[in-house]
Formats: sequence, C-alpha cells, structure tokens
Amino acid sequence: MVQAPRGAQGIEPVLVVIPTYNERENLGPLLERLHKALPEVSVLVVDDGSPDGTGELADELAKANERINVMHRTEKAGLGAAYVAGFRWALAREYATIVEMDADGSHAPEDLPRVLDALEDADLSIGSRYVPGGSVVNWPKRREILSRGGGFYSRVALGIKVRDITAGFRAYRREVLEKLDLDVIASHGYCFQIDLTRHTVDAGFEIVEVPITFTERVIGESKMSGSIVREAFLRVGVWGLKRRWARLRKLVKRG
Repeated sequence: MVQAPRGAQGIEPVLVVIPTYNERENLGPLLERLHKALPEVSVLVVDDGSPDGTGELADELAKANERINVMHRTEKAGLGAAYVAGFRWALAREYATIVEMDADGSHAPEDLPRVLDALEDADLSIGSRYVPGGSVVNWPKRREILSRGGGFYSRVALGIKVRDITAGFRAYRREVLEKLDLDVIASHGYCFQIDLTRHTVDAGFEIVEVPITFTERVIGESKMSGSIVREAFLRVGVWGLKRRWARLRKLVKRG
C-alpha cells in the first residue's frame, strides 16, 4: 500500500486545468468566478483549436492575468487527451495539486475550496453529485438516469466503491499523477474518469468524495455522444473481467 503523502507537504500551489472547445461565452465568466473564490490558484486553459475563438479569448485573458496560462492544441482530440496534456504541463512545473474542472459552468468554482480542503485526508478529492448533500440542477432526467446507471454499472463491474466515478470535478495531489502511467489512460468521455479512478485505487491512493451542486450548462451544447457511452460500457466490462480474472489467479496461487 502506498503511503499517502499528506499533511505537512500541503496542497499549494494549485493549478486548475480547464479543457475547452467552443466555450467562448462561458470561459470569461467562469474564470472570473474562479479567481473570486480562490484568487491565488493558477489556471491552464487547454483549447483544442476552437473555431469560435475560445483560444483567442483565453490569450487575451492571460495577458491581463498572470495566473492564467493557455495551451493551444491543433485538433479536437477528446477531453481525456486534453487533460493528460494539461497534467503533463503541470507536472513539468512545481504545482502540488492539479484540478479538473469543466469550462461550461456546471462545476461551481465556489465549491472548489471544499474539494481542496478534503485533500487534507486524501490523495484524490472528487466533487460528487451522488453522495449525501450532492445534487444536480436543471439536468434532463434522461441524462441523470444515464449518469447514475453508468456509475452503478462501473462500481459493480470494477468493484470500486466511489459513487460518482464518472465525475469530472476533481483535485489530485501531484504524487498521484506522477505515479500513474498517463500513456495507458483511456482518453474518451466517461472512460477517462473511470480509468483514472481505477488506476488511482489500484496504486493504493486514498479517495474522498465531497458533495457538490452540478448545474446543467446554460450556454452551448454538451459534448456527450452515444458512441462515447457505448465505448465506456464495453471498456468497463472488459476491465471488470480482467480485474476478476487477476483476483482469481491470485487466490488459486495462494491455495
């Protein structure tokens, strides 16, 4: 079991990684709220070549605020790939904590202080919709059923007790991301968050869930698609079978 590197080492400095694709109208208000809630945190906007000018706006905001950084990618390669690029950027610098946050405003920056505080007793803190005190606002019932069902399926298939395993509002101590092999993390949709969670568990790190309020985006369109959901269903099933097979082999060897 890995000994969690907590306590005296602290969690600062903090970097919030925000992937963007066509989020021009959401980005400015989000960063304003974030720096009002936590003025000292730094931000990395990872833009996948947004045709609506999100990347150009991010550059303008970065010129006005030294705590805002921008990474420009030339193609829309998926949420997971953008996060991995952001993680690598953070690990090449001295950030102690790396945060995942959506650009569409569904993750309230005002909840981030509590998510960060939870790292006092954990290595990964997840902003959870599905623990007591968590909630969703203005989400279509179909999306909520899909999310809850996907989480239940993943927990059963993988034998992991995290209730909001697909959540995208997270804070990692840098030691977690240093330990994980980011090259093997599945990079699409649901799969990315689930895969990161299972690798974090398997590496022996401590995970805590913090209740948050998740609010459906007001501006723009969701990037979720049926193909992403189908891929997640198949991948999680395969991962679950492999985990059970590995456990069975260990039991046989011990016997």
